[in-house]
Amino acid sequence: MNKTARPVESASGTFHITDVYPSVDCGRFPVKRIMGEAVEVWADIYRDGHHVIAAALVWRHEADGDWRHAAMTLHSDDRWGGTFVPDRPGRYKFAIEAWTDEFASWRHRFEQKQKSSGDLTLDAIEGAGMLTQAQAGGPADAAVIIRQCEIYLQTGEAGALLAPELKEAMADSQFRPDLTRSQLFPLVADRPRARHGAWYQMFPRSQGKVPGAHGTFSDCIARLPDVAAMDFDVVLLTPIHPIGREHRKGRNNAATAQPGDPGSPYAIGSADGGHDAVHPELGTLEDFRAFVAACRAHDMEVALDFTPNCSPDHPWLKQHPQWFRHRPDGSMRPAEDRPQPDDVVDPDFTGEDAAALWQALRDVVLFWVDQGVRIFRIDNPHTRPLSFWEWLIREVQRHDPEVLFLAGSFERPKLMKGLAKLGFTQSYTYFAWRTLRSEIEQYLGELNSYPERDFFRPNFFVNTPDVLPFHLQSGESWMFKSRVALAATLSSSYGIYSGFELLEHAPIPGREDYLNPETYEIKVRDWEQPGNIKPYVAALNRIRRGNSALQQTNNLRFIGIEDGDVIGFVKQSVDQTNVIAAAVALSPDVRDIWLPLGDAMVRHGDARCPVTAVEDLVTGERHSLEWGGVRLHIDPKRDPARLLRCVGLKEPS
Repeated sequence: MNKTARPVESASGTFHITDVYPSVDCGRFPVKRIMGEAVEVWADIYRDGHHVIAAALVWRHEADGDWRHAAMTLHSDDRWGGTFVPDRPGRYKFAIEAWTDEFASWRHRFEQKQKSSGDLTLDAIEGAGMLTQAQAGGPADAAVIIRQCEIYLQTGEAGALLAPELKEAMADSQFRPDLTRSQLFPLVADRPRARHGAWYQMFPRSQGKVPGAHGTFSDCIARLPDVAAMDFDVVLLTPIHPIGREHRKGRNNAATAQPGDPGSPYAIGSADGGHDAVHPELGTLEDFRAFVAACRAHDMEVALDFTPNCSPDHPWLKQHPQWFRHRPDGSMRPAEDRPQPDDVVDPDFTGEDAAALWQALRDVVLFWVDQGVRIFRIDNPHTRPLSFWEWLIREVQRHDPEVLFLAGSFERPKLMKGLAKLGFTQSYTYFAWRTLRSEIEQYLGELNSYPERDFFRPNFFVNTPDVLPFHLQSGESWMFKSRVALAATLSSSYGIYSGFELLEHAPIPGREDYLNPETYEIKVRDWEQPGNIKPYVAALNRIRRGNSALQQTNNLRFIGIEDGDVIGFVKQSVDQTNVIAAAVALSPDVRDIWLPLGDAMVRHGDARCPVTAVEDLVTGERHSLEWGGVRLHIDPKRDPARLLRCVGLKEPS
């Protein structure tokens, strides 16, 4: 039996439901959360008069027809809260319902009148009449209502109408003529990898062992034990598709390639195929599937670079010339305005046949999803229509809600945030250019503020094939360690581009670009060369895996340390049971610092306990707090980071 009335519009109804949290741009874009974790929802709910109000949270997965309900609780000043748990990945809608609890309102008035000792006969009859109009909320509620109604009719005692169990039964069973529902708010629930992971980016063709020889997927598989030994979660591959020959670039982005130059993997397409094909020198599609399976065997995922770039000899240019812009002489318009011919042509996303182009690109992504890829890094998405990405991400995630998208864009802040709002799971950040303590603290404060924390998930790459920050160009080991320690502990997702662990640092003079960039040539490395920091990276990633506080970004608090060249902070897990304190040096000098932790707390069961000791996550040593803190010695040339697990009062030693 339907116990609720048809919802009415808030503007014309009795109730006002305002200041709803969480929401992004008043519900235009979805909030991001993780499946299986409770979503807290808050709202101001009020109406005229002194009636008793009831409210509920309603939600459903977009694939479900029925709404689920959970009661909301009044806290103070008309602020109501409730929670729900998205139990599988995908897109959800949630809303808030409010109505007048007529029986509770009657009960409140009756109890107030009892204090004046007046005649309450008519009031009791009014309350009993409500019982006869109740709609069954369930067999147990119906039994309570019938029993209390019979007691009143037999005895005439109003006390039967004031029983606590009757109040609860009527709350779920009475008619709700003024039920008001808020607007619907969207939410995306992702799998846990959306929030945390350590990424390793590499060029597949550079994984061989013979100088000048093109690497294969078999060579990539042979490298996996080395990457897995560093405890990475995601292996990010640059494009693996056939590379165009027309206008191919040479070493160091030279306009003309020399014999043997492999070209840029971002110039996609040749007679061997396009975006749904594999570069022949890498191997076959079956070889790629074997690589995906090998990654899975090492507990790692494959992420694939995706870009709509087309080389001038991409098959689409002949098959679908209407998908591209042409110049007055009939030639294809290159992707960039340059005096010389370019190795890349951009599709026309707004042309007359744009719908077919969009669908073809979607089908490319779904093709690689069918090969086992569940993560895609989108190269420079800001250069294509934002509406395309919003559509593409929704289409792909409708097919498989576990697919994740990283926005590979270093652009204007609002544009980067706009990309995150419209659906990108994670985003590149400006971390590579934040080096001073004040800059880092300010930037993390921005990322952790509202509403950014509800839609922008940062991925702190310390370097990329296109970005060699100035602070790494000296090649100092302590600086590489400091930057990777900051990235790995401040952000729940971070990444390195291969060669970082070998301290590669040769730049084009005066620029933040690698000399002889791998984008235009094959590099063969000695992965065991002296001076590498692979054990250090591995230790960081193992610490991340073992401490859930480091698997999220938002629960972060910076600590005031007197030494301005040391940054200190505390992070806690979502359930507050794991708390990590860190101090990371930003300069190479040996120092002794005081790390104050006096107000840090750790949850044990239902209680939060003060921190009484810290355990060094590298050495295993335990130090008791004295005067609310701990003194630390930092030798950056050995290890610029001190990572400490906080121990609570009740935790056994």
